[in-house]
Amino acid sequence: MAGSTPASRTADAPRPAARAGASPWREAWRRFRRHRLALLSLFVLLAMVAAVAVGPVLWKVAINEIDFSAKLQGPSLAHPMGTDDLGQDVLARMLYGGRISLAVGLAAMSMAIVVGVTIGAIAGISRGSVDGALMWLTDLFLSLPQLPLLLLLIYLFRDSLKAAFGPEVGVFIMIVLVIGGFRWMPVARLVRAQLFSLREKEFVEAARALGASTWRQVVRHILPNAMGPVIVAGTIDVAAAIIAESTLSFLGLGFPPDIPTWGRILFDSKDYLDIAPYWAMFAGAAIFLTVLTINFVGDGLRDALDPRKVL
Repeated sequence: MAGSTPASRTADAPRPAARAGASPWREAWRRFRRHRLALLSLFVLLAMVAAVAVGPVLWKVAINEIDFSAKLQGPSLAHPMGTDDLGQDVLARMLYGGRISLAVGLAAMSMAIVVGVTIGAIAGISRGSVDGALMWLTDLFLSLPQLPLLLLLIYLFRDSLKAAFGPEVGVFIMIVLVIGGFRWMPVARLVRAQLFSLREKEFVEAARALGASTWRQVVRHILPNAMGPVIVAGTIDVAAAIIAESTLSFLGLGFPPDIPTWGRILFDSKDYLDIAPYWAMFAGAAIFLTVLTINFVGDGLRDALDPRKVL
């Protein structure tokens, strides 16, 4: 019986061959699931996205329905999140505003990643003056004061974009372009550093020896192996874009008053904190919870996509 113990231990042990045959994304998902806080944050974030996506269909209260007889009422069955100073349902405005806030974050993140990966890849694969010029441009954007420039660009182009695309779409395009235009620099520097590290690896040298062009080496061999840190940086950009949009809306420079976002709801509630604190608490909690869960998901992705970390 003593001789059967090693055999049973061998049978219970994980098979290295099966682990080696798993795809990189499946292995990353296995690592991500080990990060309990990141996994919980992912479920909470998906629940919030589902709520703002499906909520307005289920809660069919108009966001601009004014009822002065019900103004500044606390949470109740008729109004689970209370009402504002015009008697408008806060829950309906929160659900509608969540769509805009999350859409701004995702669109600005996508723009930042596309621009950053493009500039970083060109700089990383080039040498000499091209790399120096692109990094000079990146350092220039990093040195600019972001908030004053955001305010200046909004003052200059808000009215023209509203006239061209309408009040909601025009402001959305302006905010995405402005926020995304000031978030691509860390991604560009990250991609450039990754390309400097990966372009001398053995698998890239093998592709080069087989006659692969420079851009084929970048697109097929280098960038796929550099996307892990970029994905993590993208989660940070989503959170930063949501905070930036909320800041602009809180300052009254974002979407018009009749288009609620979480930041706009905070701006409207600032004068009623003493008599209707719930009005600001729900919007602030939504922004806080969204940014917190996105950051925890980013931490989990950082650990899951790091090949040097054993989980």
